[in-house]
Amino acid sequence: MTDAGLRHGRASLGLSFGVQGVAFALLVTRIPAIQDQYGISDGLLPVFLAAVPILAGAGSVATEKVVARVRPGVVLRWSQPLVLLALLGVGAGREVWHAAVALGVFGLAVGALDASMNMLGVSLQRAYGRSIMLGFHAAYSLGGIAGASLAWAGARWDLSLFGSYLPVVVVLLPAALVGSRWYTEGKGPEEQGAGPGGAGGALSFRLLLPLCLVMSFAYIGDSTVSNWSAKYLQDVLGGSEQLATVPYNVYMVTTLLGRALGDLGVRRFGAVAVVRGGSLLAAGGFAVVAVAPGAWVGMFGFTMLGFGLCVIVPQTFAAAGRMFPGNSDAAVARLNIFNYVGFLVGSPLVGALGDAWSYRGAMLVPMVLVLATLVYARAFAPEPARYGGGHERPHTADVG
Repeated sequence: MTDAGLRHGRASLGLSFGVQGVAFALLVTRIPAIQDQYGISDGLLPVFLAAVPILAGAGSVATEKVVARVRPGVVLRWSQPLVLLALLGVGAGREVWHAAVALGVFGLAVGALDASMNMLGVSLQRAYGRSIMLGFHAAYSLGGIAGASLAWAGARWDLSLFGSYLPVVVVLLPAALVGSRWYTEGKGPEEQGAGPGGAGGALSFRLLLPLCLVMSFAYIGDSTVSNWSAKYLQDVLGGSEQLATVPYNVYMVTTLLGRALGDLGVRRFGAVAVVRGGSLLAAGGFAVVAVAPGAWVGMFGFTMLGFGLCVIVPQTFAAAGRMFPGNSDAAVARLNIFNYVGFLVGSPLVGALGDAWSYRGAMLVPMVLVLATLVYARAFAPEPARYGGGHERPHTADVG
C-alpha cells in the first residue's frame, strides 16, 4: 500500500465517521419530537430506544460473518446509505409501526456500519504504526456537532422531522458513496495469519472480556447522554425545548476537542494513563449532572463527560486490534457488540430508575460503572504491538 493510498483511505474513512456522527445526532437529539410525532408514551419509549441497540448488535454479529467473505470496505460502502435512508424514514412516517420499521432498519445498518468502520480504522492504525483511532472518532464528534446544530435549527424554526432530515440526506448520501471509492485497508488477507492474540490468530474471549466490559461501561455513559440528556435538561433542570438540544451538542464539542488531542496524549503518556484520566473525569461529570441546581450547571457536567468519555471507546477498539493482530476484524466485530450492550442496558436502566426513583439518582449508576473502568485499565497496556511515543515502527515516509 502506497503512502498516497493510505492518506486517501484515512481521509475517506474520516468522512464516513463524520457522516455517521451527523446521522446519529439527528436521531437522538430529536427523540422528544419523534415521541410527539408518533404519540409514543413515556412507558413505551424505552422499548423503542432498546430495540435499536439490540438490532445493531445483530448487525455487528452478521458483519463478523460477512467479512469472512467480503472486505469490510464493501460492508461500509452499502450500510452507510442504508442508515441515511432509514433516518429519512423515521422522519417521514406517521404511524407507530412506521417508526418501528424505520428504527429497525436503522439499528441493523448501524451495527454493520460501526463494525466495518472500526475494522478499517484498526487496520489503518496498524499500517501507520502509531495512534490514529482517536482522530477517526474525532471526525464522528465533528459530525455529531453538525447534526446536533441542525437539530437545534429544526426545533428553533419548528420544522417537521422530514423537513429537517431530507436536506441532510440529499447532501450526505452522494458524498458517502463518492468517498467510499477510496476505502483502504492497512493490511491484506495474507496478514490475517497467526499473531500473539492466540494460536493462528484465534480469538480468546477470556482475553477480550476486560475490553468488552470497558466498552459496555463507556456506552452506558454515552447512551445516558445521547438518549436522556435532552429530556433531563428539559424535565429535570427546567430548560426549554430549544435548550434541551444543547447538552448533546456541548458533549460532542468536548469529545471533538478531546479526541483531536487524544492521539498526542496516547503517544506521550500511553493508553493506560489516558483511559484512567478519562474515567475519573467522566465520573466527576456524572456527579455534577446529578446534583446540578439548574440547566447551566448541568451543561458544565456534560462538558466534563465529553472530555472524559471521549478517549475510552477509540482506545478500546485499538487495544483489541493490538491484542489480536492476526484476527482484528473478528475482535472488533465482537467488541462492537458490547457497544450495543451498553446502550441496551443504559437507556432502559436510566429510564426505569428515573421513573421509579429519580433521574438525578439514575445518573449515579453510570458514574459508578465508569469508575469501574479503572479496574481494567491495564488491558490497554501497549502489548504486544506498541503505538505511541518511543514505540513506533520505523517509517520510510510519514503518511499522515
